Amino acid sequence: MYKEVLASIEGIEIYPIISMLIFFTFFVGLLAWFFLADRDRLQRLARLPLDEGDTNKEAASHV
Repeated sequence: MYKEVLASIEGIEIYPIISMLIFFTFFVGLLAWFFLADRDRLQRLARLPLDEGDTNKEAASHV
């Protein structure tokens, strides 16, 4: 049943290509952000769930 429905849609073969391009672009962008990001900022983000106390003052001072 699904094969007939999908086969009847004109131009459906482009959808997997578009989804792969979107995924690849997002993945490459995320890798670029990770490698180009400031190491101090990444360390602060890594410690964020473990920080205790008032983190709003500390976060405001880094901006």
